[in-house]
Order: sequence, then C-alpha cells, then structure tokens
Amino acid sequence: MGYVNDTKFSQFITPNQIVKSAGTWTPTLAANTMGDVRTAADAAFNIFVPILIPSNDDAYKGAKLLSVDLHYKVATAAMDSVTTVELEKMSISAAGVVSGAAVTGTVDAANDTDAERLAVGDHFLTFTITTPAWVDKDEVYWLYVTFDAAAGSVFTLWGAKANFQLRA
Repeated sequence: MGYVNDTKFSQFITPNQIVKSAGTWTPTLAANTMGDVRTAADAAFNIFVPILIPSNDDAYKGAKLLSVDLHYKVATAAMDSVTTVELEKMSISAAGVVSGAAVTGTVDAANDTDAERLAVGDHFLTFTITTPAWVDKDEVYWLYVTFDAAAGSVFTLWGAKANFQLRA
C-alpha cells in the first residue's frame, strides 16, 4: 500500500450515535430520509456528537480534524435559544487521568448567532477549528450544542459529519 495524504475526508455520524440529554426521541423514516425526531416540549436539551475518526500515536499521521458539521431541522415553532456550540477535547494520560478543554473555532456565517441557529428551517451548522490538530490515540473529540425548545418546537436531528485530513 502506498502513502496516503488526502485533505478531503469526511465521516458521517448517524443520529443514533449522537447522545441526546433529554426529551422523547423517535427514529423516523419520512420522505426517504432518516432522522431522530424530538417530540415538541418546552424544555432544554443537549446534543453530544462523538467525533469518530482515526487516531494515531505517531506525529502527523492518522486524522487531522478540520471541522464538524451538524445537520438538523427546526419545525412548527422556533427554538427559544441555541446558545452553546463548542468542540470539546478529552485527553487520557498514560496514568488514566482524564482532562478536557474547549477547542477554539468559529461557526459558519449562516449559524454564527443564536437567532440564526434557533430559527425554523433546515440547518447545516459548521464548526471550523482555528488550529486543526492531528488526533492522538489518547484523545477524543465531541461537538457540544445546547438547545432550549419552545412548546411547539419540533426538532429533527439528521446527523453530523467530521471533516478531516487523512495521512498514513
């Protein structure tokens, strides 16, 4: 096998792989699309997207995480708020100590304000890492987003996508 250095890799993360903190969620196939639909309720909930890409212990090998896309839809009524969009990095030391830190990045222009993220419609939110990093074998990344739904907000989670460079 030859050398690989591809800067346009992506990995889709299905709705059932994404952790949801609260609410009643139903896997739904409608109009040939698959998503997790949250029953309308006036309540807050969180989305935790595991970034499922290859890691490597060697420097400059494996996957260099570039950005994460979140695909969702708000229907019937706008959300009350969508305030936090953050990429979390968990590190596990050789002694088994787990620590975490937020990763610096930006949200795309169509979703960079609370007002844009909570609106009724389809959303393609992209979190781009300011300084992309190679994922070490002892690191795990999660996209964390907080939502506060209005009584009539119907939320559909289509999934997410990790965008990365692969080098092997």
